[in-house]
Amino acid sequence: MKDYYAILGVDRNATQEEIKRAYRRLALKYHPDKNPGDKEAEERFKEINEAYAVLSDPKKRAQYDQGILAAPEFQAEDLFDLFAQVFGFRSPRAAPRGEDLEAEVEVELQDLLHGAEKEVVYARLVPCEACGGEGGKRVVCPTCHGQGVVESYRQGFFGTFLTRSACPHCKGQGSLLAEACPTCRGRGRVARETRLSVRIPPGVDEGQVLRVPGYGNLAPGGPGDLYVRIRVRPHPHLERQGADLVYRLSIGLAQAALGARVEVPGLSGPIPLDLPPGTQPGEVFELPGEGLPYPGGRGRGALRVVVELSVPKKLSPKAQKLLRAYAEEVGEAVAPEGFWDKLKGLFRK
Repeated sequence: MKDYYAILGVDRNATQEEIKRAYRRLALKYHPDKNPGDKEAEERFKEINEAYAVLSDPKKRAQYDQGILAAPEFQAEDLFDLFAQVFGFRSPRAAPRGEDLEAEVEVELQDLLHGAEKEVVYARLVPCEACGGEGGKRVVCPTCHGQGVVESYRQGFFGTFLTRSACPHCKGQGSLLAEACPTCRGRGRVARETRLSVRIPPGVDEGQVLRVPGYGNLAPGGPGDLYVRIRVRPHPHLERQGADLVYRLSIGLAQAALGARVEVPGLSGPIPLDLPPGTQPGEVFELPGEGLPYPGGRGRGALRVVVELSVPKKLSPKAQKLLRAYAEEVGEAVAPEGFWDKLKGLFRK
């Protein structure tokens, strides 16, 4: 048999109150919600509950002390039932679960290509360690005598029957608060900053909400859930349209007329693009597979390059001369040389 006294850290002559205090302290310390993913803490929590289930029962304790008690077998729900009862509720299935919480996390557009791990920092309510989650000193409820339920007889069609319901005086807790804990002010819970690593899936949408079970507020009925809303920071060059990306490429007249090799920004680095001679403003070049992943991993969207013509506001005398020669060659009518300077001079007068 395991040494249940050593597991709880109490003397073999410890009183029931000392055993209960030791259990509260250790159960809070090793509770799975406080140690997510820690298998050692999970096993310790099971041992603590097993030890308390035996030592808190005078009959089982006497059998254990005599060496004639078989080791009890526990299911997961049994552990949490016991935890909830000690912390003021009759059963976690009857007690309220913790409230759900919301948090936000910002990601870069590049993070959506392969997914990423991001840290979420938020505040959640956890049991107050100063009072063991009880809110302070408690006394047995005089209405239900600590049972948490009351019985009443009702007259029905087939006669009188007995009903059981949560005690309206203590709301099913079996005890009443006599003196509030100065740390939690009688609430039994305190706010604690929590840091959690959340996996961002590839191609997630802006504003999409990820559910993280069990990371909301803690309560005797179990923890609530955490809902993480995704915010994608704007990219300096790329616009998102679902799984597709859009880049607006600004080129000059010569590049459009004669063609050119340019580079456009992609999520994995610059991508070379050949513009054919005679490229028109508004023309779209599609690069398949250079966008974001589709949901479910069914490939990637495209990068669409939209051509915009950039017209210089100032030209050197040589450039003006060349453009006039071009206009004359193709038969385009342009303003005569010095026309705009003369026009400005008229307005100044």
